[in-house]
Amino acid sequence: MSAGAVRAVILAAGTSSRVGRQKLLMECRGCPLIEHAIAAAQLWNPVVVASRDVAEYLAGRQDLELVRNDQPDLGMAHSLRLASLVVPAGSALIVLLGDKPLVTPALIKTVCSASANADVVYPVRGEEPGHPVWISPRARRAIGALPPGDTLRFLRADPELTTIAIETHDEGAFFDVDTVDAFERSEL
Repeated sequence: MSAGAVRAVILAAGTSSRVGRQKLLMECRGCPLIEHAIAAAQLWNPVVVASRDVAEYLAGRQDLELVRNDQPDLGMAHSLRLASLVVPAGSALIVLLGDKPLVTPALIKTVCSASANADVVYPVRGEEPGHPVWISPRARRAIGALPPGDTLRFLRADPELTTIAIETHDEGAFFDVDTVDAFERSEL
């Protein structure tokens, strides 16, 4: 599948409850945390599904398509549905999380390159699944039926879909910034 038939989706509508304020706008390695995912996803014409604060920060940007999620409490599945509505049905998605500052274009390419004949592709380290996650056009049809919450795992476990887990030791697939301590570790 060509790069044009793949759209990056950056999920950036979380509430940052463990940090106590919108973490995606906090500085991480010299810029707001969300900027790392946006930079990594540029080759795939990113769609950013954002909460109000993040959407206000990103408003007017030409390097992304912005979708505002006014119901972030409905979880990741709702954000994914919103993104899927703006991407043409024949395109695959490569889904990134806005709080993973170590994801690189090389990691995204690795996941995308393993997608032949697959519906869902994701990095894994042992039993730990990571991101980004490839979702084929066929698998996208299941997004609307996902239950509320953080539910990409339901796509990975769907017996009707062909799933490939790629073993990797790339820390970008697994490191996320969910706490103030993780912000401090990200600066190392």
